[in-house]
Amino acid sequence: MNNNQCDVLIIGGGAAGLSLALRLADQDIAITILSKCELTEGSSLYAQGGIAAVLDNDDNFENHIKDTHVAGAGLCKEDAVRKVVEGAPDAIDWLIKKGVKFTVEDGPEFDGVDGNYHLTREGGHSHRRVIHAKDATGKEVETTLESHVRAQANVTILENHIAIDLITSQKLKKRNGARCYGAYALDTDNNKIETFAARAVILSTGGASKAYLYTTNPDTSTGDGIAMAWRAGCRIANMEFVQFHPTCLYHPYAKGSLISEAVRGEGGLLRLPNGDRFMQNHHLLEELAPRDIVARAIDYEMKKGGHDSVFLDISHKDKDFILDHFPNIAESCEQYGYDMTNEPVPVVPAAHYTCGGVLTDLNGRTDLKRLYAVGESSCTGLHGANRLASNSLLECLVIAKAAADDIAERLKRKETEDLPSLPDWDESKVVDPDEQIVVSHNWDETRRFMWDYVGIVRTRKRLERARNRVELLQEEIVEYYGNFRVNSDLIELRNLATVAELTIECALTRKESRGLHYTLDYPDTNPYAIDTILTPNNFVGHAPIRDWSSS
Repeated sequence: MNNNQCDVLIIGGGAAGLSLALRLADQDIAITILSKCELTEGSSLYAQGGIAAVLDNDDNFENHIKDTHVAGAGLCKEDAVRKVVEGAPDAIDWLIKKGVKFTVEDGPEFDGVDGNYHLTREGGHSHRRVIHAKDATGKEVETTLESHVRAQANVTILENHIAIDLITSQKLKKRNGARCYGAYALDTDNNKIETFAARAVILSTGGASKAYLYTTNPDTSTGDGIAMAWRAGCRIANMEFVQFHPTCLYHPYAKGSLISEAVRGEGGLLRLPNGDRFMQNHHLLEELAPRDIVARAIDYEMKKGGHDSVFLDISHKDKDFILDHFPNIAESCEQYGYDMTNEPVPVVPAAHYTCGGVLTDLNGRTDLKRLYAVGESSCTGLHGANRLASNSLLECLVIAKAAADDIAERLKRKETEDLPSLPDWDESKVVDPDEQIVVSHNWDETRRFMWDYVGIVRTRKRLERARNRVELLQEEIVEYYGNFRVNSDLIELRNLATVAELTIECALTRKESRGLHYTLDYPDTNPYAIDTILTPNNFVGHAPIRDWSSS
């Protein structure tokens, strides 16, 4: 056993975690980053479209704020929306100064701080405001931030370390209020569980879309931070709002191959197998409608016509234009036998983004003192009932900066007392797993019933079936977890089952259709907007961190 101590422990290595680390790296602060696999292997790396920001003179903050509220179906928090939108230009400037090369209108790749950037338009946006690096913005941002983080002497990066649980004052039987002191993590390279103590712990573990059978997300998106925070006593909000990306490449071997919203933003059209367009029958904005509407329209047309997929067609555009704007997408399509410059490509919706998560304030603070959550694992109130396209990386950057400022100030004022001695992980009563097939079977069953019963269109009967299934699975998982040594598959299964249960409970609680939550039993939207907030039975948190009573 190893007992590691640092000032700041960041769990997760996406855009939120890396940018937070960099914001703190110029101070005398010891930072440790835990990554469950390679540092950059998370959803941020695969983000294609870009980052929404008001950078054009024809646009303004109020337009971006309004578009965010409209997409969020009345559930966005005004203070969250305004903070993130107004923080966008500074966040983009910071990235440029770090060396992120965004695409410019003309000429070679831009290599300075000032430039004529190409801004694209995506669904739900009233203006072109999405700055991007071709069709691989996430990769450009993630790898640039990674190179800077690896160069910091006060940052320790531990890859192949998957967090298991948070260590709290309740676990230590301390009566000094609800606090987080660190975490247990499994070193999968050496099969050892280590104890990490920290004065501030940040969850930047991403979302939970791997709970669904079909998803655009990498295998890392198992809701780890959300599940750990829930077990530690934090409130969770709005988990019913699972965003299904409308256009994932349909092919038996194309695992989560996303086709960016920017393809529709640059003129791509959705067609039925016979070539007819259909979005004009569903929304005035047609292909540029918000994601929930487009995904639901595709789901409706597929079920109505008995189609395996619909088709996305941008072949009417010039070939050079397509290859210049979407080189990686074109290459991915070609890998599976499709030439997007010359033909429509088959697409289906897939689970893409978790709009809910760990309840936080606008500095990333959770219900537990010294515990923060940033990025997709958090719920700041920005996204409401449906995330506006390209607001996700933006939220990572803006809230990470706010969290870093808050952490730095608290450490400077010495608000975090000396760390207590933390107990080692106890494996004295467990043995090696006897049948790994139990874990893989439960993993598969969870993802299948979530897709079948808690998908794009829901009913109370389907949700109740899902609840019954997950309750039985939870009993098996708890028994298995209590008797056998943990491994990464078991840790992720435990977390997947937890976020599945939270999603189902939130969905059953909401008696209306709003944004991403559409139920045939309650097809109308209520005249008032209220968040779905779940509180653990053992919740012992401090006073509410923010007024979440209504919109």
